[in-house]
Amino acid sequence: MKRIDLNCDMGESYGAWKMGADAEVMPHISSANIACGFHGGDPATIRKTVRLALDHGVAIGAHPSLPDLQGFGRRVMKISPQEMYDLVVYQAGAVEAFARAAGSRLHHIKCHGALYNMAATDEGLSDAMVRAARDLGA
Repeated sequence: MKRIDLNCDMGESYGAWKMGADAEVMPHISSANIACGFHGGDPATIRKTVRLALDHGVAIGAHPSLPDLQGFGRRVMKISPQEMYDLVVYQAGAVEAFARAAGSRLHHIKCHGALYNMAATDEGLSDAMVRAARDLGA
């Protein structure tokens, strides 16, 4: 039987600002892209979202973005491949740390917003993103 991965962006709330219905959606998906704090999310939200994913058997993914909290990661910024690598390792590393602290591991990385679109059109950036994911074991 074929399986379909139902994937959703999660953990995009931060501080007093709430976004999405993570607790209601999580039981219905198989993998989650968890915001890493640069477009949404904060340490407590990452921790809670990782725990929620584990409670529902959902694969944990990191959802890194450009450092653009005010623009929700949707504003393009000129970055080098090295900056792409550093952004992905830094942010995905945070989600990986919370996953390991909870007895799990990072399953995948899916860039967010402008970072995703930039990687889709710039081979140097996409190579850096893939290298970062490989180096993290995701």
